[in-house]
Amino acid sequence: MPPRFDSSRLVPVVVQDEDSGTVLMFAYANSEALAKSRSTGLAYFWSRSRAEIWDKGSTSGQVLEIVAVLEDCDQDAVLYKVWARNGACHTGAYSCFGDGGPQAGELGRLWETVRSRIADADPEASYTRRLYEAGIDRVLRKIGEEAGEVIIGCKGGRAEEIAAEASDLIYHIWVALQTAGVPLEAVTGELRRRRNSTPPPGGVKV
Repeated sequence: MPPRFDSSRLVPVVVQDEDSGTVLMFAYANSEALAKSRSTGLAYFWSRSRAEIWDKGSTSGQVLEIVAVLEDCDQDAVLYKVWARNGACHTGAYSCFGDGGPQAGELGRLWETVRSRIADADPEASYTRRLYEAGIDRVLRKIGEEAGEVIIGCKGGRAEEIAAEASDLIYHIWVALQTAGVPLEAVTGELRRRRNSTPPPGGVKV
């Protein structure tokens, strides 16, 4: 069932990053923009200032790949869930609301904390910095230890214990990736690619 358009034949559109949950922007769409968004898999809007269909990213490079087009319970607003590789704001920021980014959320915050500790922390005060300076072999040994703890926990532990062990494992994987010089975007990009494609040999399709 189509959304309920206003007197100008437009409907408000909220755009949300599929990976982080960050609200990226707010715009309007008419029926043609909604149809093109659904048929092409790219975000289209209606530009009220130019009075024309707005092909988001055609000039800025901030292409928004559609994951889903959803209507609210009253059918008077639409949500575009998207993959936004280059952000959404015309200022160059990731979000028009000045927050978030591809690393938003608790896992992203942990990544940024690890990065800052590696870059700036005093080794005497920071376990992360000491672990980083010990080198990749030491970090990998810790991953092995923590993976074992997760296995043991999942075999018979309580949910709280398993969550704690899993958190330790993720933390050490983040340290390993940064020690090896692998950006978080490489991981999220690979996960995104696997959603709709064949994984590499030995890889898991998400």
